[in-house]
Amino acid sequence: MNTTPLSSTARTSLGRYGKRAASDRSALYEILDAGMICHLGVVVNGSPRVIPTGYGRIDDTLYLHGSTGASSLSAAPAHEICVTVTHLDGLVLARAIFNHSINYRSALVFGTPRTVTGPDEKSAALRAVSERLAPGQWDAARPPTPKEMAATSVLALSLDEASVKVRQGPPGDDEDDYALDVWAGVVPVRQVLGAPEPDPRLRPGIPVPAHITGRRLDAPRGRP
Repeated sequence: MNTTPLSSTARTSLGRYGKRAASDRSALYEILDAGMICHLGVVVNGSPRVIPTGYGRIDDTLYLHGSTGASSLSAAPAHEICVTVTHLDGLVLARAIFNHSINYRSALVFGTPRTVTGPDEKSAALRAVSERLAPGQWDAARPPTPKEMAATSVLALSLDEASVKVRQGPPGDDEDDYALDVWAGVVPVRQVLGAPEPDPRLRPGIPVPAHITGRRLDAPRGRP
């Protein structure tokens, strides 16, 4: 495990609200490991695109996956990209509209990715992506066939250059506005998992496995 502080570059150093930056690398890991979807920013044929996609992390490498036919993944290794993960934790309602905000945790990762070609790393990367979305499902379901592996592209992005920004707590109003008769506070935002809905073609007698019924988004999530 890399215990070095987060990078300090022109792109990762915060300008406004610098106090919201986190320098501890563990904060980056926690944000990435708590998410399921990232947004990949990449330039394709001179035009910027932001693509939501699944991801996984193994130590200090972030893995992104998609179809080999996806232009965003095929173009990425030739350019620098930016990957973001954001968690919305609360609506911050102030006494003045100007001071409304949100509580959040966000991570940005910059770099030039590489295409994963080695079969062992590719399999480990896809397992990490699968376990990020549905922990325990990789061992429960049929593994990918060689044909399916060939149809899947995997990018590896180093976490060497990354930044973390967090805002938590109550609203910050102007001193004169604290006397206003306006409610102020935080409305928490939480993501929850609903009851599993079986496939209409599921054969009778197959129960929902424990790794699905026992999962909670607010439970600690370890790395695969």
